[in-house]
Amino acid sequence: MRDPFPLLPPPLLTTFIQPLASTLHLSTLPLHIHEVLFAFTLYATIGLYLSPLLSRRLVPQRYNAFSRRTQINWNVHVVSFCQACIICSLSLWLITQDSERQTWRPENNNGGRNGVEGLQKRVWGYNGATGLCQSFALGYFLWDLVMCSVHVDIFGWGMLAHAVAAVSVFSLGYRPFSYFYCPIFLLYELSSPFLNIHWFCDKLDLTGSSLQAINGGLLTTTFFLARICWGNYSSFNTFYDLWTAYNLPPHHFLATHNSKSAFAPSFPENGWNYLSIYHFSPEEQTTAFMTGNRSLPLWLPLVYLASNLILNALNIWWFYKMVATIRTRFEPPWGTKGVGPEVIHYEPLSAEEKAKIAGAAKSAGVAAGRAISGSGLSSASQSEGAGGFPGAEGTHGAAAAEGDEGMDVQVQRGVYADGHKSLEVTGSETRRNGTRSRRKA
Repeated sequence: MRDPFPLLPPPLLTTFIQPLASTLHLSTLPLHIHEVLFAFTLYATIGLYLSPLLSRRLVPQRYNAFSRRTQINWNVHVVSFCQACIICSLSLWLITQDSERQTWRPENNNGGRNGVEGLQKRVWGYNGATGLCQSFALGYFLWDLVMCSVHVDIFGWGMLAHAVAAVSVFSLGYRPFSYFYCPIFLLYELSSPFLNIHWFCDKLDLTGSSLQAINGGLLTTTFFLARICWGNYSSFNTFYDLWTAYNLPPHHFLATHNSKSAFAPSFPENGWNYLSIYHFSPEEQTTAFMTGNRSLPLWLPLVYLASNLILNALNIWWFYKMVATIRTRFEPPWGTKGVGPEVIHYEPLSAEEKAKIAGAAKSAGVAAGRAISGSGLSSASQSEGAGGFPGAEGTHGAAAAEGDEGMDVQVQRGVYADGHKSLEVTGSETRRNGTRSRRKA
């Protein structure tokens, strides 16, 4: 199927990105660079402007009570929700409606999965509509990479490494390589909308509600089917194809018309340009980048194999942890609520509550982590947060009572597995020439 995006790549942009694409052997990137930038801009706009604007209109008290850290997390979850809906819709549409792509399937080729013609198309074939789908995914992962880099103190080095790996793997698809499997693996995201809804329920005091229970069932079902079953099955098919392609002798691929055979694997020559491919028939587009002697370098399937094995292992671990987390929201026998003393999550406090409690704690000179019940103070376990003192810039619903001198106090409400709640107060000493963290036993 041809690329359905309504705009062609601007010639200046194509010319600008072509040297980089040539150096990295990403032959189809100039055809889709405008879509990558469009997707990046779309998701950045949602995260920076639309999410805060709508959140302050729909849940103003709750959103405004969040700490800066939680507001950033909230906006990231909104973007993730939107991206999952967009990319899954595109992927399902491609899988079900792209008749040209369907001819690449093993069952529609002579020789089945071992048929050479279908194998070559699945490994090296190009498809404009799949390029659009891949570009929207890469645009999101680039935005995710920026967010994880800027806010590494919030998301951690693990999420930054994940973002780098995702950008790298999806960029390699522009060689072109394994276009057939792009929408298949993007269906991993089918569980993401429900995962985000579950997170929103916790932040909106809907923990343990009927909505969260129903959503939890949908989350575990889609996660298991899409990421565990479908994901591992698709990984096996992918690596079977890659292993077969690697063991094939080098083949000479000819485009549909010899006049266009110079198009790939290098860059346009003989007086015609990249935009010409938009006028190719779907079959001509499929073989446009299959000219010349093509063989599969060993490092390429190894990169995909390693990334998929790691991701599939993480999915199994995440599924286990997800089920365990969901169970803590509900009563036995199906749930584990009330079993164990650990904090499940933190709830935001209203501005009045924070000001009242922070003022009382400041007067009492609280400088280390403590739990408050009612109007009294009692000793509690301490945990270091960012900035050198417990809980600073790392808690939900945190508030500070500041003065020229004295104490900066942070307050948050913890919800425990047994259902009870507590208020946890942390603080640091403030002086005119700066702030020095200190702790009391």
